[in-house]
Amino acid sequence: MKASLLFLLACVSAVSMADEKHEGTAQQQPVVEHYDYSMKLDVAKVISITEPQAVCEAVPVQMNYLDSAGKQHIVEYLVMGTGCSNG
Repeated sequence: MKASLLFLLACVSAVSMADEKHEGTAQQQPVVEHYDYSMKLDVAKVISITEPQAVCEAVPVQMNYLDSAGKQHIVEYLVMGTGCSNG
């Protein structure tokens, strides 16, 4: 009986710790902001920009950057895809 109780407590504790770890990583991921022309961007360093799709239309890309305070942001905006030919 004691062994079963200890096993149950160990399982609950492990699940609880896993949830806390997952919540911590979820809070660190910045929210994706959708760009509009009225936004004032404070870009100190660009971390990455996603590649546009190979289609001939406007497609979303994301820029991951740090502002002057060191806070990470992700902004999504539209660019023309790379699938257009000039022929």
